[in-house]
Amino acid sequence: EGGLLAINDPRLAARAEIIWEKGTNRAAFARGEAARYEWVDVGSSFLPSELNAAYLWAQLEAREAIQKQRQKLWEHYAIALAPLATDGVFQLLPTIPNTQPNWHLFALLCRNETERDALLAYLRQQHILAVFHYLPLHCSPYYSSRHDGRPLLHAERFSRTLVRLPLYHNLRPEQQQRVVESIKNFYAGR
Repeated sequence: EGGLLAINDPRLAARAEIIWEKGTNRAAFARGEAARYEWVDVGSSFLPSELNAAYLWAQLEAREAIQKQRQKLWEHYAIALAPLATDGVFQLLPTIPNTQPNWHLFALLCRNETERDALLAYLRQQHILAVFHYLPLHCSPYYSSRHDGRPLLHAERFSRTLVRLPLYHNLRPEQQQRVVESIKNFYAGR
């Protein structure tokens, strides 16, 4: 558990504090601003332990170096896999002109679900953890009964075809190259 919330609108600060305090007015009570401690809104537990906070702080201090490394890894995937994408073997997620990705993930879109599942199984056999993790909100147990029934074709397509490749700041070049070569080998046989 843990998190960071930055608010750029002071009007949201009071509610954010309540949400942060598990939906209670505990902070206001501790300051003597409320007569009793009670639940007043939605909330959750976001408070990290001191040890987790120390790790987070160290990562925040190194964020520029971490982001540069993630960018380098992301760009390597993009360059190495571009020829296959150009040949129509799969699609790479597009980048938006005049913006900079946050280098959070690198994914490709297979032609169909069967191919996606086969690629994931092949990579797993190579001891490479690539995943599909995207379930459209309208298909989730919580939201499905609230959905108005409209077909959301793009969301459903991404759910069936997306493959997320390993991307973390200390991924070694030889590990990343193994991922790329494994993907190339998988598609060479098709």
